[in-house]
Amino acid sequence: MARISEMIESKYLKQSDVEAPTEVTVYKVGKTNIAREGDEPEYKWLVRFEECKKPMVLNSTNIKLLARFCGSDDSDEWTGRKVVLYVDPDIEFGGNVVGGLRIRALPDAKPQTRSVPSKTTGGKFDDMADDIPF
Repeated sequence: MARISEMIESKYLKQSDVEAPTEVTVYKVGKTNIAREGDEPEYKWLVRFEECKKPMVLNSTNIKLLARFCGSDDSDEWTGRKVVLYVDPDIEFGGNVVGGLRIRALPDAKPQTRSVPSKTTGGKFDDMADDIPF
């Protein structure tokens, strides 16, 4: 038997992809169109972690948390920084408790220095430019 979450493929990280809190390294941050083919464009910010095959769609809360834990409000400074990715079962959406992905600081976090990310990430943002205009 398979669970529904295993049967429905997604290009983006979802709760079922994160079994336990996991230390991850920011590889790339950018904005891309996440709309299905043929739909109106819907641009969202994404983060790719070296340890994950799929990027994570960022909501405003996770953007703010990344900025805080990476020590900068400039997303260019997040590359190479480490955070913990986990499932928070208490996240609400549309008036329902649905759970979702969250980011937190490493245990006993100290100010981080940037490391040069490896090229071992599970892929690239297909249509995301390296220089994102603001």
